[in-house]
Amino acid sequence: MRVVIAEDLALLRDGLTRMLRDNDMEVVAAVEDGTSLVESIVEHKPDVAVVDVRLPPSFTDEGLRAALEARQKVPGTAVLVLSQYVEQTYASELLAEGSGGIGYLLKERVADVRDFVDAVRRVAEGGTAMDPEAIAQLVAKRGADGPLEELTPREREVLGLMAEGRSNAAIAEELVVTEGAIEKHISNIFWKLSLPPSDTHHRRVLAVLAYLRG
Repeated sequence: MRVVIAEDLALLRDGLTRMLRDNDMEVVAAVEDGTSLVESIVEHKPDVAVVDVRLPPSFTDEGLRAALEARQKVPGTAVLVLSQYVEQTYASELLAEGSGGIGYLLKERVADVRDFVDAVRRVAEGGTAMDPEAIAQLVAKRGADGPLEELTPREREVLGLMAEGRSNAAIAEELVVTEGAIEKHISNIFWKLSLPPSDTHHRRVLAVLAYLRG
């Protein structure tokens, strides 16, 4: 698995590089600004880019803007965003773009090496890895209209756990039900959100996007 990292703090950038390499990933570029991120993604076409939202020179949204630009040049590039805080506008823009795997994690999650590495892999494979706090704030912000209103409270709960990137088995364990029950809930979610089986789209990701975008 090939990874590009964009992080302006040298200590964290080096730490992320070592962490991923220690877990059998190839870090093909580790850069400190948005321009270099775009150039690296275009050059290396990595499986995933791990990107800090705030990069030089203004330390506002350069990382996200660069990631979105890179996705336009290399469609489908998976992006895992790291942020100090839940920044709703930035998270919403990433979700709205909607191509390739996506993730939004608070930097504090990096301290749990296994969970972070799992998140990187999941996003690289086209899945999602959303921070529970980001999910809570995005869902609280959006309106209640649309097909999501057709979901039962349990189905919404299952979909929220799907957004975190949990497997069916992990969701079943969390909710203390059988895995078969979770599979039925997910089938109902796909049906209510008008997501038929497809060879070209990841229904699980599309359902999560619908949930987060409202």
